[in-house]
Amino acid sequence: MTFVVVDNCIRCKYMDCVEVCPVDCFREGPNMLVIDPDECIDCNLCVPECPVNAIFEEDDVPEDQKQFIQLNAKLAKKWPTITVKKEPPADADEWKDIPNKIQHLEE
Repeated sequence: MTFVVVDNCIRCKYMDCVEVCPVDCFREGPNMLVIDPDECIDCNLCVPECPVNAIFEEDDVPEDQKQFIQLNAKLAKKWPTITVKKEPPADADEWKDIPNKIQHLEE
């Protein structure tokens, strides 16, 4: 089992989650984070840290977000590891309540 980052993270990328991860499983893309399913130990520490509720246990990913299970696995192979929280995008607060942002994902 693993945790999955869904589209709530797109264009928000607050990064509160990365510093609590004991195995450094977060990967950073241009405008979102993903979790490497091969590294995640299912510890759940990141879930309460996410201010936009973008992290779900794989079995609990909402139906309309299921594509993010494979997307996290795919993007984790090409994006670099992130272990230190950085500043979120300047317009993150403007995007945090906008649903269905997959068209804004930058790979």
